[in-house]
Amino acid sequence: MANRTQLKYGVSERRACKVLGHARATQRYQSVADDQAALRSRIKQIAGVHVTWGYLRIWVKLRREGHHVNKKRVYRLYREEGLAMSRRHKPRRHRSSMHRLEQTTATCANQSWSMDFMADELFDGRRFRLLTLVDDFTRESLAIEIGQRLGGVEVASVLSGVARDRGALPEKIRVDNGKL
Repeated sequence: MANRTQLKYGVSERRACKVLGHARATQRYQSVADDQAALRSRIKQIAGVHVTWGYLRIWVKLRREGHHVNKKRVYRLYREEGLAMSRRHKPRRHRSSMHRLEQTTATCANQSWSMDFMADELFDGRRFRLLTLVDDFTRESLAIEIGQRLGGVEVASVLSGVARDRGALPEKIRVDNGKL
């Protein structure tokens, strides 16, 4: 800010900082923090190999490898990279099939859709199902299909109808049990 004022009015740095009420040290500050890219990549490598490890076990491994790094820094980088697991303890039988997938967000319309089934019951006991289809970027409801039975044929017809209206199918379709 002081630099723009200096150029605009042709005054010294000292005078510009005095007028703006800034300390001169803030104008000359250059960060001395080291780049964390190497540490981030090593944390991601360890987390990719040992998918059940949390940040503490990764920190211990880094210390054994000779990295002099603080536990809190490892935790911060671990969280920033999106490596935190959702549940504390997974059953052992599922650990071998556990995968870390980066959660991507949609950046434009028709890039990613979400699809979900819901079920309810009428007053007389008859059950019905709903298929909902939503664009993740615009949050627009693309389709709601209602029926007593919604099988693969009905889902395919809904998707093809929406694709015909929208002009194309998305790159990804998210469902509550994974990705299609």
